Amino acid sequence: VQLQASGGGLVQTGGSLRLSCAASGSISSIPTMSWYRQAPGKERELVASITNDGTTTYADSVKGRFTISRDNANNSVYLQMNNLKPEDTAVYYCAAKIYGGSYYSIDAYGYWGQGTQVTVSS
Repeated sequence: VQLQASGGGLVQTGGSLRLSCAASGSISSIPTMSWYRQAPGKERELVASITNDGTTTYADSVKGRFTISRDNANNSVYLQMNNLKPEDTAVYYCAAKIYGGSYYSIDAYGYWGQGTQVTVSS
């Protein structure tokens, strides 16, 4: 499965963006899909995850502002980001968790998208 992330861009503080992740194959058999982000000089961190039954997990820093969703029929995952802050600036990656382990473990993810840049200006 190849993942293609899109939707990033430059936005002012308080603005919104919607990221999309399109998969080349079916994601219905992939239990968990996630969005990660990596800011310059920092480690890649989990932003949000969603399971096939719709259970979601969010980083504390984005709770109440970001919403993850998935559309198995269209092999896509989305991240709606509202009330963006400068500290949200990062490259955002979608990822498919196909191995065991925690949502927070990068090693649990077998497929990664190429990343899309999100820049929030103050």
